[in-house]
Amino acid sequence: MRTIHEFHRGAVSLFMVIFSMLVITIVTVGFLRIMTADQRQATANDLSQSAYDSALAGVEDAKRALLKYQRDCIADSTKCGGTFKEALKSDTCNAAVTRFAGVAETSNGEVLVQQSTGSVNDRNLNQAYTCVTVTPDTEDYVGTLGPNEQVLIPLRAANGTFDRVVLSWFSREKDVKSASGDIDRAPVAGMAMLAQDRWPDNRPPVMRTQLMQFGPDFLLSDFDAETTSGESNANTAFLYPTSSNVNTMNIATNDGRRAGSAEYPSQASATNTPYPASCRANVSAGGYACEMTVILPRAIGSTSDARTAYLRLVSLYKGTSFKVELRSGDSNTPVLFDGVQPAIDSTGRANDLFRRVKARVNLEAASFPFPEAAVDVADNFCKDFTVTPEQYITGTCRP
Repeated sequence: MRTIHEFHRGAVSLFMVIFSMLVITIVTVGFLRIMTADQRQATANDLSQSAYDSALAGVEDAKRALLKYQRDCIADSTKCGGTFKEALKSDTCNAAVTRFAGVAETSNGEVLVQQSTGSVNDRNLNQAYTCVTVTPDTEDYVGTLGPNEQVLIPLRAANGTFDRVVLSWFSREKDVKSASGDIDRAPVAGMAMLAQDRWPDNRPPVMRTQLMQFGPDFLLSDFDAETTSGESNANTAFLYPTSSNVNTMNIATNDGRRAGSAEYPSQASATNTPYPASCRANVSAGGYACEMTVILPRAIGSTSDARTAYLRLVSLYKGTSFKVELRSGDSNTPVLFDGVQPAIDSTGRANDLFRRVKARVNLEAASFPFPEAAVDVADNFCKDFTVTPEQYITGTCRP
């Protein structure tokens, strides 16, 4: 009996050892799987970031090609002829950057970012961008404005004339804070210019929309005048987000620059109230909350819709993303912008992982700098003075 008892006690010990080894093995294998997965994820993240960097390198080379186009071709069209822009517009991968940015492709059509002479880690990443294309003429102009910031957009058409612009702002993807996509809209009869801290969080901003244009020739006085034929070189409207169904406005007949007076009799038709802009109640499906088609007058002295024009936008109360499109008549077919905000499409690679980047470049900004404001203050600003033919008299401002 003693022998049998000792035999059973040894079996229990053996069973405990085997069970412990199984538990340790399972735990070890589990940790190894987690470590392997983490290592694979870290490698994938590293390659993903490197591929993204490669795509950005393609964007920068495309910018160099665009700067050459701006410097050598827009300033003097005889230097390039039509071949330069056609190369930029080519759908062939890397055609613009290899021809005008001084880069070279490999035998398989890529442009290397990390050369073989780099460090071992750089060579292991094997970075390159595989395809970069440039679209100089785009269907729209897109951007983002901060509170009370402005942008000046050249309205230059590539494929014909235009007589209106479509302005959309406050997108679901970038601006709407409500999880449900609901939009706060003012009633049409309640378009009050509220204090900054009283503006609702989920209400789109008021968009100050200014048109500046001229025809074949102009006088400075033309920017402060409106002819009887409805021609105008400057107009301003304040687009207020409401529940109105009105989505079309003639900016010449809704000019909000100043009320009519003895000094400015031509502005007798000016309005002192904002214009109700049509905004959707909910944008859960995406897109922009507000949209307004702004009909433009002809430039003073112009016999057609041909014009040199600029659109200045200011986002009041809060920031917003926006989109501007050109139209001709009632057609829904966009009139392309002529090299105003080229689009760049770049695909980068690191080893066997690819990333794609789409970017916009404001080509006009470098060649046409303009001041944000003559005077920019954070608080109240008071002007009090008198000018006579003989003297200048300063006044006294009261708080």
